[in-house]
Amino acid sequence: MHDLIAITPLGATRPRIDSHGPVTLTEVTDRALASVAARLGHEAQTSALIASLIGAPAPGPARMGGTDLMAFWMGPDQWMLSAPIETHEDLAERIKAEAKGTASITDQTGAWCRFDLSGDGLADVLERLTNANTRAFSGGEAQRTAVEHMGCFLLCHNPRHISVIGPRSSADSLHHALLTAMRSAH
Repeated sequence: MHDLIAITPLGATRPRIDSHGPVTLTEVTDRALASVAARLGHEAQTSALIASLIGAPAPGPARMGGTDLMAFWMGPDQWMLSAPIETHEDLAERIKAEAKGTASITDQTGAWCRFDLSGDGLADVLERLTNANTRAFSGGEAQRTAVEHMGCFLLCHNPRHISVIGPRSSADSLHHALLTAMRSAH
């Protein structure tokens, strides 16, 4: 029998937390992810499915919605859904069962890493890394952008809490870039 130990995207057994000045950077490992893309001719059904899952309208361009089970817009008729892994480890399978062939669903949990920035002055940090207008963020924005040449998503829960989702294979580089920007800004 194998004795496997789960590791975080940064290679540790526990999520890493770093603070500098008024900003805290937290590695988030407790969320399941699944991508949902409407199949041709089933766009309205898929949008309605997303709405029923998150309890809010399916997010439009550059938006996110929902609370515990949330979604953000990735492209035309495409969303990423996120939920607590403790209760939704099989998130993709659950969505597939409800979609009944109207959408293509893929488990994305192991493909992405997430870092949450919290505190004051987040725009000061992020403007050093991306051209996204984070100063205009008020809550509910989901911006696809590049951070240090990595394709990422910025999710604004509120101006004092922004998630950065990037490729898991670049977790160390993304973490380093965020930490360096935090130190530079404050």
